[in-house]
Amino acid sequence: MKLSAKAEYGCVALLELARADSTGQPVRIRSIAASQGIPERFLVQILLVLKSAGLVESTRGASGGYRLSREPAEITVLDVMEAVDGRSGPSRADSGAGGHPVGRALVGIWREAEAREREFLSGITLLDVLARIESPDDSTYQI
Repeated sequence: MKLSAKAEYGCVALLELARADSTGQPVRIRSIAASQGIPERFLVQILLVLKSAGLVESTRGASGGYRLSREPAEITVLDVMEAVDGRSGPSRADSGAGGHPVGRALVGIWREAEAREREFLSGITLLDVLARIESPDDSTYQI
């Protein structure tokens, strides 16, 4: 699985918005960028894409910023990844390697791996990730 910096930053930004969701107040880009070490200009681009995808909404003005457009339990990691990077296009599973018996066997494996990855990511919501942050049972889930 390849994860782009854009997708990772998108997930991080939405997790920051999910944390602030209970206050109802919009979160400024500058605040997210500073707390997570994300370049502000890059974050602006990512949030605009997430807004176009309907995952966030923005408020202009002195007290403006971004907030989630849905509940954290309704937004999956796959939603974020697809919004930022687009739906995955043709992959190695769609290659011409399927003409040979070995190639056909591998193509089947690649397709199954992709399907399992999508299934896994579509089952993890922002709320699930926040729960892992609050009570980490593995050091790999740190933000």
